[in-house]
Amino acid sequence: MALCGGVGASALPSELIVHIFSFLSARDKLRASAVCSRWRECLFYPALWTELKLRVGGGTNGSGSGIDETPKLEFLMRKIGCFVRELQLEFAPVEGYLSPLHGVEGRMEPAESDPQFADRWKDAMNTYLDQVLCVLNSIRNNRNLQKLSLYGDTCILQDEGILDSSHLHQVDQGSKKIKEIQQLFEEVLANSRRVKWLSSAFMLGMVTPSSLAAMSNPSATSLEHLSLLDNQLPSLVPAIEMERLLNLRSLALDFCDFTSDMCRLLSRSDHMPLHRLSLLINGTALAGKSLDGTASEDDWKALVRHSGNLRVYVMALDVRSQDLLTVLKPSLPLERIHFDSYSTCTSVATVELISLQYHKTLTHFILIRDEAGFPDLSDNRNEDPLVLLAWRCIHLSVLVIHGYTVWAHNLVAISRLRGSNLRVLAVSEESIDFDPDPVFYLEEDPVHNLIKEVSLGLGRVWHPMMDTSIVLSEPFQHFYREMQSFSEGM
Repeated sequence: MALCGGVGASALPSELIVHIFSFLSARDKLRASAVCSRWRECLFYPALWTELKLRVGGGTNGSGSGIDETPKLEFLMRKIGCFVRELQLEFAPVEGYLSPLHGVEGRMEPAESDPQFADRWKDAMNTYLDQVLCVLNSIRNNRNLQKLSLYGDTCILQDEGILDSSHLHQVDQGSKKIKEIQQLFEEVLANSRRVKWLSSAFMLGMVTPSSLAAMSNPSATSLEHLSLLDNQLPSLVPAIEMERLLNLRSLALDFCDFTSDMCRLLSRSDHMPLHRLSLLINGTALAGKSLDGTASEDDWKALVRHSGNLRVYVMALDVRSQDLLTVLKPSLPLERIHFDSYSTCTSVATVELISLQYHKTLTHFILIRDEAGFPDLSDNRNEDPLVLLAWRCIHLSVLVIHGYTVWAHNLVAISRLRGSNLRVLAVSEESIDFDPDPVFYLEEDPVHNLIKEVSLGLGRVWHPMMDTSIVLSEPFQHFYREMQSFSEGM
């Protein structure tokens, strides 16, 4: 019904305005809050902010962020921090600060050659730390917080090799901000009463081995998902802390931190069965972290007996094959595995071991290599290990390959073996090679024939993957997002 007498939207009751605003995104709500005090009052009604998902910094996804974004974040968190129930934030240093400058004739000079580089990354890190402080300060007394998920997308800094403690001390004199962040995080856990989901991934020293001990007993009892990762030493999840987490159903951590003691604790009858376990194996970190104390075959058997529906997701980042062969225990209920490497190469023995041991549980197999040269796993043999994987693994639904040679006739065989059950078959165009045997070519154009044969096998239109940026994403970010969706799918 039209409003009479020229009366505008201000005449609407607050309840109706709140309902209308509930359809807006978080950013649109913030923009609308600048219209007038009445709208601002309605826009920060607690029912509109039960959940917040936000990416801060990085200059991606249209965020247009940087130092100028900090006041906006402070305003938002000051308004909603005390009552928001589900908070999922991704923090990233601003790309503009750290992008290298163009050299002579368009050549890209190394970032370190820029005399202003040191100041740029210090500004980026200071902004990053200030924004983390802002968020933790705003939620420190929030007793209704049920989900807290924080991710530090610091891959830009990792690429430049400026993530060690000496560089952080240059930015944060005396580690004052880092210590304050650690203290605030412990306060958040201590003051919480009903946290069900706690995730901190690569947050630059925010979590310490004593952080989890600060969690209140009510939250320790209610916690269902825990993921603490930062590639640092020592373990962020001491096994003894599992004593209190009786209702844990999903866990994500560094593989080296999943010890025999922890596995045995999770197998006890007083703990709820575990449903999802995500493990990151970082080959670079293995130099300082030993695999010796990790769960044994007997530990895995006990855990599987207690947790019959347990499924495991493993990401192996630049891990040597000999290490993988010791990690992949027969009783580990592997559902998804992702190999991502720059310098190492996944061996035929590893692929064959996976297809033999996990043929009843494996659904996702991702094989990525970002390096010149494309190794041929088939090694001129009649039995290609990837074809055998597709044949043996009866539940395989996702197969992604880049950086390894895949022969066209083997790709056709894979499509026919798994058919429409193979929901994702992503193979980069540059990874595909063609058998010189003319019998395979039914038409003049081998690519066209390959597309037709694979499409027939899958029962849908298929094409080689042209955009490799889809799979060549930052590995830690990929693990974080896959782990989130894997755990939420319990």
